[in-house]
Amino acid sequence: MQPAALDLIKALSVVLDRWGRWYLFGAQAVVAYGVPRFSADVDVTVKLDPDDPERFVSDMEAGGFKLRVDDPEFVRRTRVIPFVHIVTGMPLDVVLAGSGLEDEFLDRATTKDIGGTTVPLIDVADLLIAKILAGRPKDTEDARNLWRLHGAESHRRRIRRLLRLLEEALGQSDLVSGFETIIGRTPGAQARLGRRDNNAASGS
Repeated sequence: MQPAALDLIKALSVVLDRWGRWYLFGAQAVVAYGVPRFSADVDVTVKLDPDDPERFVSDMEAGGFKLRVDDPEFVRRTRVIPFVHIVTGMPLDVVLAGSGLEDEFLDRATTKDIGGTTVPLIDVADLLIAKILAGRPKDTEDARNLWRLHGAESHRRRIRRLLRLLEEALGQSDLVSGFETIIGRTPGAQARLGRRDNNAASGS
């Protein structure tokens, strides 16, 4: 992970630990799971307790962060508060967690030592789901690399289940098929599919 990102996360954790549960996701979480990735920003989700965004922003500013927008409507509409870390100049997006899926992600987050700072990290299967939802080419590549390193049958079942629920909620029909494409293109998955086809052909 880049030194600037480590410095940002160290300063950020001091503030967020006062405001309830949170987790690191996005590109820096991909890096934390062992996938080489360059990114110029940091993404976290936090469930504010107390739910007082204005006080939270003041606390962040006292901790060395500055708002990148001056538009309260943007925050209400997107549930994202964009900051910049003054010391490093690195952007930070703080997503305000709602109920439902983000509650599940918070429950499954695990702590990890990142550059000497204990950080709640999004579960790898949940990170895959987030990457599939984002849907950009680099997100798809991240998801493919994460599956290659960490994919497991238990992950497969949970990811499919949640993606089906998200398809119903969002009126989409391409999330599960996108996941199947991702796991079908990984070298390990291709090899397993090849062995399964060979076994079927031989009658074993």
